[in-house]
Amino acid sequence: MWYRVAKASQYLVITGSGIEDIKLAKKAWILPGQSCTIFDVSPVNYTFNVQAMSAEKLAFRLPAVFTIGPRVEDKESLLKYAKLLSPHDRLSEDVKDLVQGIIEGETRVLAASMTMEDIFKGSKDFKKEVFEKVQIELNQFGLLIYNANIKQLVDVPGHEYFSYLSQNIQTEAANQAKIDVAEAKMKGEIGAKLREGQTLQNAAKINAETKIVSTQREGEGKKEEIKVSTDVKIFANKREADLAEANAELATKKAGWAQRAQMAEVESAKAVAIRAAELQREVERKNAMTQTEKLKADFLCKASVDYEIKVQEANSELYNKQKSAEATFFEKEKEVEGQRLAAEASLYARKQAADGELYAKKKEAEGLVALAEAQGTYIRTLLEALGGNYAALRDYLMINGGMFQEVAKINAEAIRGLQPKISIWTNGTGGEVADGGAAMKEVAAVYRALPPLFKTVQEQTGMSPPPWMGSLTNSDSQ
Repeated sequence: MWYRVAKASQYLVITGSGIEDIKLAKKAWILPGQSCTIFDVSPVNYTFNVQAMSAEKLAFRLPAVFTIGPRVEDKESLLKYAKLLSPHDRLSEDVKDLVQGIIEGETRVLAASMTMEDIFKGSKDFKKEVFEKVQIELNQFGLLIYNANIKQLVDVPGHEYFSYLSQNIQTEAANQAKIDVAEAKMKGEIGAKLREGQTLQNAAKINAETKIVSTQREGEGKKEEIKVSTDVKIFANKREADLAEANAELATKKAGWAQRAQMAEVESAKAVAIRAAELQREVERKNAMTQTEKLKADFLCKASVDYEIKVQEANSELYNKQKSAEATFFEKEKEVEGQRLAAEASLYARKQAADGELYAKKKEAEGLVALAEAQGTYIRTLLEALGGNYAALRDYLMINGGMFQEVAKINAEAIRGLQPKISIWTNGTGGEVADGGAAMKEVAAVYRALPPLFKTVQEQTGMSPPPWMGSLTNSDSQ
């Protein structure tokens, strides 16, 4: 009897008397009639180069490194490993062949059900599928995949799928980079025009606000009369700002159209250059074929050579006609495209002009509405100040508007040159004022002239004199 202790990464496997099957332990007394072996449970790296074939029958190699070891947290898995694999060394060919066979088999089955494109683009999902399929098979041996690192797929000699795919991706990336550069330049030019337009808008806005503040400060002492003038000035400044904004937007649109036209010209020039290069390549190929036929003519009979030359000339003429027709068609197509773009630009310009005219009419209508509202506010304010007396408001407006002066002027114009007879009313029979003297005669004359003046004003305007000045009767007109 002796006492055995396993290391940190080891287990004791005990069999014999007193043990029904096997016993796993880290330390134990080994009794007579019992046997004890030690196995290591630390994981081991296995490197494989699996060769598989996709659903399109394209062969490829899959370099992979699997870190595999016993499942130490599961007692049943440890028992399976102890029974089946513990007698073998972990790095022995038997264990390696077992693991490699499982990995290669599952990888080939999975790859055969997928296309090469799916395997290449979905490498993460492919790795996950392989990992899960292999783990299911390893469970029956008590093994666990601690880590699986699948490297980049590699072409099998004679099959250059991935190299061609890489070249295609590089070409697409280069073309995309050129496109990105062109778009960046386009955005830069558009941004510059946009900033210029915003600068003009902000300048117009600042000028408008400055004029508004200046007008408001100058009109602080003019009250309601200046307020109407200030509102009109504000409206004019707003129209100037709107006009500046419309001009900026139009400038931005023009820049976009110019850029599109330049892009179309560049694309057309490049397409012509590409077609010229293709034609040049065909010419070179034809020249090479001609040289070959010339060499053949040295060894063949003249009749055969003449026949071949005639055939090649006919083919060359047909090819030239076809290419000429294609070039003509390409030019016509570009010309039609240019006409379409010009028509679209003209239509957009007409639409913008119509929108501008509509906007101007709208702003003019808004100005009339604002003016009417200001006049209404002005009249309501005067009416409130006069205590709601409509007659007093009418008199004030007529006096402030110079109505009486206009009436007197019109009356004077009407009787000019007619030499009217003027009657003078007196309070006495002789036209003299007793005890008044000459000075009172003038005062009496003024008061005698008032009744006919009030009567004339009443007849022409419908206004009666204020109560404190008296009232008109029918006798006043006599």
